[in-house]
Amino acid sequence: MRARNKQAARETIGAAALRLALEKGPGGLALVRVRDIAEAAGVAPRTYNNYFSSREEAICVFQSDQARRIGGALRSRPVGEPLDQAIAAAVVDVFTDPEPDRAGLAMIMSTPALQGEALKAFSMAEEPLAAAISERTGAEPWELSSTVLAAAVAGAVRVAGRHWLSTADPTPFAEVLRLALTYVLPRPAAPTP
Repeated sequence: MRARNKQAARETIGAAALRLALEKGPGGLALVRVRDIAEAAGVAPRTYNNYFSSREEAICVFQSDQARRIGGALRSRPVGEPLDQAIAAAVVDVFTDPEPDRAGLAMIMSTPALQGEALKAFSMAEEPLAAAISERTGAEPWELSSTVLAAAVAGAVRVAGRHWLSTADPTPFAEVLRLALTYVLPRPAAPTP
């Protein structure tokens, strides 16, 4: 219960930070103050500071939390499912439920300070995803193949987001993400006769 309350507080503060930055328009990040975020979230500035060390971290909390869940999502996939399908399903589940907020994602992808925070979030996802890939494939956790695949998957998610934002096409993000993942996920080996 306590962990859920903490997570709910993080999400509330993050949503308030992003909303305020978007409301301020271009350059909105620089115009939002911690006290404004805390007030909009219904918490004290001290509570805000217990959860976040910067506005950028607060604004990118949703992406950060999603990225941390990828490894667990892969572990929850059926054991007999081929690796490429399991990774694709796990990543699509994590990053498209709910569909990303286009305005919020556009702000994150176009603001250098937020890009850096989002990149940090994706980088933090690589290690748990690599561990889950190693467990699934029976590889040692230190093997390069799992680490490289995890980094490639994280990169595909970032590129899919940029591509989705750059088009006026109403294609759901899940479709763009699935396509991007096909370029980095290994195909299952063909059965030998």
